[in-house]
Amino acid sequence: MTYRIWDVAEQAGVSKSTVSRVLNGSTLVNADTRRHVLDVARRLNYYRNASAQRLARGGRSDFFGLLISDIENPVFPEMIKSFETAAAAKGFDLFLCATNYNENRTEAAVRKMIENSVRGVAIMTSSASEGIAEELAARQIAVVVVDLEVERRNISSITIDYSSGLSEGVEHLAQLGHKKIAFLAGPDQRRSARRYREAVIKALHERHLQLQQIIECDQTLSGGRAAVWQLASGGEPPTALLCINDLTAIGAMTALREIGVRVPEQVSVLGCEDIYMARFVNPPLTTVKLDRKCLGEMAFDVLERMSGSKRRKGIETVLKTHLIVRGSTAARNPAPAAWKRE
Repeated sequence: MTYRIWDVAEQAGVSKSTVSRVLNGSTLVNADTRRHVLDVARRLNYYRNASAQRLARGGRSDFFGLLISDIENPVFPEMIKSFETAAAAKGFDLFLCATNYNENRTEAAVRKMIENSVRGVAIMTSSASEGIAEELAARQIAVVVVDLEVERRNISSITIDYSSGLSEGVEHLAQLGHKKIAFLAGPDQRRSARRYREAVIKALHERHLQLQQIIECDQTLSGGRAAVWQLASGGEPPTALLCINDLTAIGAMTALREIGVRVPEQVSVLGCEDIYMARFVNPPLTTVKLDRKCLGEMAFDVLERMSGSKRRKGIETVLKTHLIVRGSTAARNPAPAAWKRE
């Protein structure tokens, strides 16, 4: 036998709206009533008819989409968790898709979100184009995009202010006496990597410093390691490495150990993002902190506000960064030894 919502309400001795609130995770129902209704629903083996509810709400589901680039990148889990927690607190669910920086996977993920009538989509990957956001917005789906300064109907933006934290980071290196600074940069085709490079150059220029060398890598542990081996192949070694992210910085420190260069005695290393493992590597990593918990909460808040608004006007939000000083940076060695690649 198939039971309906009013069957649950009748056997639980509550109204249909109370059952609906309980099953949608509303906080407006007291704990005893919630427990009783859920017990009845389990006993009757009742499940919500999501399709019927979607039609009743004008076709929109209970889902908000979150589009990321790489599920293995440790920068994402904390952001995903905070986004999901914020959504659950309002009775919504998460529709998560990872693109792996692949255009076809990105298009397929967006298609799935459209087919499932998500209420809004947070695009947290720099590999997604402005056209993806416009396609979703044209279907009246609220969109928030990171590091893409565009605000219009149905589209909002969150700009990560790398300049604030990088200015502190470069000033920190300058105060320690570093002038020979190499930058391990991300691929120039990634929007966030371009913005980060611009912020690095601006911070150095303001202090009348120049990069000794720029090496482009793939923003991974292996990318950082390979960049250091490239630096060790010749030329005057830098006294500080400024890295596009923490994974690159940790990979770089691994390679420095392999060639016998001590951190921070012979070279200082500065990362970005402040991933969880950054404080546990040896030495603990000095880094520009990007608050991913705040980013996830901010993304959901913007989407919910837009999706619930009749005007659906885009919102521009800025997330600041700041420096966290740990053990991977120290005063410049006045006579740094040459790096030797064995």
